[in-house]
Amino acid sequence: MPYDETLADRTRSIIARTESDVEEKRMFGGICFMVNGKMCVGVKSDRMMVRFDPALTDEIMEKNGVGPMDFTKRTLKGFAFVEIEVLATDKELEYWVALALDFNKRAKPARKKRSQ
Repeated sequence: MPYDETLADRTRSIIARTESDVEEKRMFGGICFMVNGKMCVGVKSDRMMVRFDPALTDEIMEKNGVGPMDFTKRTLKGFAFVEIEVLATDKELEYWVALALDFNKRAKPARKKRSQ
């Protein structure tokens, strides 16, 4: 199983409460929820990727079970990995999804690749 399907279902349900423009894409070895065409949260087998306001980076990194997203061998501000154990209750998961959805409203969409 490339990602935790139960966590993905729980995440999908939370996002669907308030968002209608949602696309799911396989990436980063898991599934990523794109909201309004922008990366929002992703689910892997053992953790969740969360995109949030980069101004909150120091505060977010102090939380239990949270670490930097560093796929490219460098830390990306505004992105974090949250360990699956931290997401055990709906309240905990709702906190992280709400954090990502809040920033999604202000986040810039990814640059489109030019066709050659």
